[in-house]
Amino acid sequence: MPIRVYNSLTQKKELFKPIKKGKVGMYVCGITAYDSCHLGHARAAVAFDVIYRYLKYRGLDVTYVRNYTDIDDKIINRAKETNTPWNELTESYIREYQEDMEALNVLKPTKEPRATEHIKQMIQSIEALIKNKVAYESKGSVYYAVRQFKNYGKLSHKNIEELESGARIEIDETKKDPLDFALWKAAKPSEPSWDSPWGKGRPGWHIECSTMSTHYLKQPFDIHGGGRDLIFPHHENELAQAEGAAKKHFCNYFLHNGFININAEKMSKSLRNFKTIREVVAEHHPEVVRYFLIAAHYGSPIDYTQKNMADARAAVDRFYLLAGRLQSISDGKAVKVASPKDDLEKELAKSLKELPQKFEAAMDENFNTAQALGSIFETIRIFNKYLDGKPDLNSPFAKWAKGQWNKLQKDFCEVLGVFGLEASFYFKQIKQVKVSSQGLEQDWIEKKIEERRQARLSKDFKRGDTIRDELSKMGVELKDRPDGTTEWHLR
Repeated sequence: MPIRVYNSLTQKKELFKPIKKGKVGMYVCGITAYDSCHLGHARAAVAFDVIYRYLKYRGLDVTYVRNYTDIDDKIINRAKETNTPWNELTESYIREYQEDMEALNVLKPTKEPRATEHIKQMIQSIEALIKNKVAYESKGSVYYAVRQFKNYGKLSHKNIEELESGARIEIDETKKDPLDFALWKAAKPSEPSWDSPWGKGRPGWHIECSTMSTHYLKQPFDIHGGGRDLIFPHHENELAQAEGAAKKHFCNYFLHNGFININAEKMSKSLRNFKTIREVVAEHHPEVVRYFLIAAHYGSPIDYTQKNMADARAAVDRFYLLAGRLQSISDGKAVKVASPKDDLEKELAKSLKELPQKFEAAMDENFNTAQALGSIFETIRIFNKYLDGKPDLNSPFAKWAKGQWNKLQKDFCEVLGVFGLEASFYFKQIKQVKVSSQGLEQDWIEKKIEERRQARLSKDFKRGDTIRDELSKMGVELKDRPDGTTEWHLR
C-alpha cells in the first residue's frame, strides 16, 4: 500500500512520493543546547524516530538529518548566568541529550550537524538573499525583508498584515520593518562571534536550520519535521530563507508532532510544569515512557498524567506477560501451520495472519501508531484466550503460533522501538525503576520477603503478617503463589 502523510503545507493528507525513487531526505529540527531536555523534546525525537524507522522498514533509503543549535541567545544568556564557557555548556547538554535518546531507544540520525560547524555555508546563504533583494545589511547585522518575499505565510497560513513578531524575533531600531528577522547579528562585547562580510557577528536562529537542511539534503528535499510550535515563526522563516536564496521550492512535506500537556495544562518552562526526560525515565521504565509517547498519533496532543503512565505500563506489561507465557511452548521447527483443529485455533491463526497487513495499513496512513498498537493488542487478547483454553503446548499449531508471534515481535520492535526485551529482563528492570523512584532498596525488600518466608515455614504466622503489613505501608504488595513462592510489586 502507498504511504499517506498529513502535510502542514497543504493542510491535507497526501500520497507520499519521494523526489528520488527509493530515497528519502528528512530534516528534523533538533534541540537548542542550553538546558536539560524535557518531555516535549522526547515527543518530537520519538515521533520522527518512528517515521524514520518505518520508512526504512518499507525499504526506503533514508538520509535523516537532525541538527544541534549550539549558538543562540538562550545559550549565551545561560552561559553568563552559570559563568560557564558557552561551548562547554552546549557540549554538556548535547551529551546529556544523546544519553536521553539512548535511554529511549532513539536511533542516531544519518547526520547530526552543529550550527557552529556551518558558519561558512550560512554566510553564503545570506549573501544570496542580499543579492536577491530579500535581505539587507544594517549596522553590521543582516535582516530578512519579510514583505519582499511574496509567499511569506504559506506554511503557517497567516496573513502578513496580521502577523506579529514571533518567538526569538527581536524588536530592533536597525530593522526597516518590525516583521523583519535577523539573519546575522552584529557582535556584542564578550559574546562569541565569527568574521563575515558585514563584520564580526553570529548567525540568527532560523538561518541555521535552512542552511544545514539544504546543505545535506539539497533543495528541494522530501520531509521537514518538528514540533507544532515551530510552524511559526521558525519553519515559516526557514522556508522563506531557502526559497528566497535559491529561488526554488524548499521542501515537499512538512510534518509536525503535537504538544504534550501536563495534567491537561500545556507544558511550559514559564509555567514551571515541565518534566525533564531524566525525571520521567527515573520514575518510569524507558519502554513505558516510549510507549506513552507513541500510544497516540504523533500529530495529536498527549497528556502526561500518572493515570496515563499507569495505562502505558499496563499495556507494556501485557505484551511481556504474553511473551512470558509463550516460553512454555517449545520453539520446535514447525514452519507451516497445521490445520487449526478448533475455533480457538482458527481465531488465533486468522489474527496472526492478518496482523502484518493491519499493522502496515495503520502505519501507511500517516504513521498511525495508535491504530497499529490497537491491532497488536487485539491479537494479544486472542492469543491469551487461546492459552487460557489450556491447549497442547507441544502441538505443531502451538509451535507455529509462537514462531509467528516471535517474527512479528521483531518487526514491531524494528518499527516502534519497543517490545525488544526478554520478558524476565523487562520485569526485573520494572521493579528496579519503581523501587528507585520511591526511594526504596530492592535488596531490602527481597530480604524482608525471605524473612517472611522463613517465619511462615516456622509457623510464626504473626511475624509473617507483621512483615506483610510493614511492606504494605511502604507500598509493596505481596502475592503468595501455590508453589510457595511470593511475587511482589509496588503500588
